Amino acid sequence: MTIAPHADTKAAPVPTQSTYQNRVADYWNAEENPVNLELGKIDDLYHHHYGVGDVDWTVLDEPDPDLRRARITTELHRLEHAQAELLAGHLGPLTAADRVFDAGCGRGGGSVVAHLRYGCHADGVTISAKQAAFANEQAHKRGIDAQVRYHHRNMLDTGFTTGAYAASWNNESTMYVELELLFAEHSRLLRRGGRYVVITGCYNDTYGRASREVSQINAHYICDIHPRSEYFRAMARHRLVPVHVQDLTADTIPYWELRRQADHLVTGIEDTFLTAYKNGSFQYLLIAADRV
Repeated sequence: MTIAPHADTKAAPVPTQSTYQNRVADYWNAEENPVNLELGKIDDLYHHHYGVGDVDWTVLDEPDPDLRRARITTELHRLEHAQAELLAGHLGPLTAADRVFDAGCGRGGGSVVAHLRYGCHADGVTISAKQAAFANEQAHKRGIDAQVRYHHRNMLDTGFTTGAYAASWNNESTMYVELELLFAEHSRLLRRGGRYVVITGCYNDTYGRASREVSQINAHYICDIHPRSEYFRAMARHRLVPVHVQDLTADTIPYWELRRQADHLVTGIEDTFLTAYKNGSFQYLLIAADRV
């Protein structure tokens, strides 16, 4: 079997960034949120997204405060990992000869999940130099740094080889960029027939304009949540044809219900997410699309 060459890993220049992107980079370079770090310490898989699935509510019945916190942390991590596995399951079929692209990779958990599932080579890109360094250290500790690598680059302009990737994805990172530019880069990087997958929060066009809760989420994360319809319009303009669309809103609400009871992990945005999901103004969506 011939293994596809890895992406160019020569020292790249600092990514070209707008003033807004510099603010985003500064945010993630400084971020030390326990809801990201404490969960990742469980098994050294650091996810920067939310969870899906049924909750084991018995964790709240634990009488010992320290054990209760530990059990809640473990349960939240299990739900987040289930979300990562759900996304990875839509990337295939892939082989160890294939390369995949993780756009907005954070601290790298998604690329590791894809590699462990398929044996494929993975390139993760983040606008945060701190995140890239952290993720590369984790890959080195796992002994997979020859197959899984992270780069301090702009996911809108990676410099990677055109058509080199069998699959690519964004996991809760599209709200930091313009969709037209993002999907143009994914379309360029994917080979014909390659698969793109996104899991994202988006505001529901049928509700009207972005709700107050969506605006509060934007302010909290200094992001710009897109309307649902724009994903499909922008994909169509860049030869990405949806083959599977799944509304995960009901599947993620239990995660948020548990998280708001995790006193050691709450960030203050939990009730806002729950209100937005329940009033219909905000949706949690998975879209899988083929590059044609």
